[in-house]
Parts: sequence; C-alpha cells; structure tokens
Amino acid sequence: MSPNEAQTMPDRTLGELFAQLTADLSKLVRDEVELSKMELKADMRELGKSGGMLGAAAFAGYLAVVLLSFALAWGLAEVMAEGFAFLIVGVLWAAVGAIAFVSGRKKMAETSLKPEQTVETLKEDVAWAKHLKS
Repeated sequence: MSPNEAQTMPDRTLGELFAQLTADLSKLVRDEVELSKMELKADMRELGKSGGMLGAAAFAGYLAVVLLSFALAWGLAEVMAEGFAFLIVGVLWAAVGAIAFVSGRKKMAETSLKPEQTVETLKEDVAWAKHLKS
C-alpha cells in the first residue's frame, strides 16, 4: 500500500473490518459455488454429446453388423453347413462386442467430473485465509 492510499483510507473500527471480511468471505464462497456449477454443467454437456455420438454410432453399427453378418454367414454356408456358418459369424461378433465393451468402459473411466479449477481456487482461498489469520 502506498503512502497516498494509506492517507486517503479512513480509519475503520474492528467491527467494520470484521463485517467487511465476513462479506468478502461470503462473496468468495458464492463465487466458488457458481464456478463449480459452471464447470459441472460444461462437463455434463460434453458427456451428453459423447453419449449421443456413441448412440448414433451404435445404431449404425448394429445395422451394419446385422446385414454383414447375414451376408457372411450365407457366404460361408456355400462351403459348410448353414448352422456352423452362422455359429462362426456369431462367435466373431461376440469377440468384437467384448473388445468394444472393454474399450468403452476404459474411456468412461478416464472421464473426470472433478471440478479441477474449483479445487485449485479453493486451495488458493485456504492459503489466502491462512495468510490473513497470521
């Protein structure tokens, strides 16, 4: 604080300073809650978009799997019994489904809903409050 600022600042009582501190802390908490809400909304919006794209991909993939599976099974039926041809195709798609499931589960586990910026600013606020206390 410069000497000019110190001269223009009126003397304040302890009660006034405490009231100002309480108001500042209250505003800080409200701002932190608002920041947390904004971060969570953004994360949920991204998860929603990802879910929609995964749903569309799953539907298109399902149609492709059904049509290609029938074509492959009937193609194999030209060289072996029909039952075995369809069994082979079914086992192949079960393996593909298992791989897709494991990959999707891994991707979901990597998504964090932790409001990183809010946690960081809360740590800064705690450090600030400790500094004021000392």
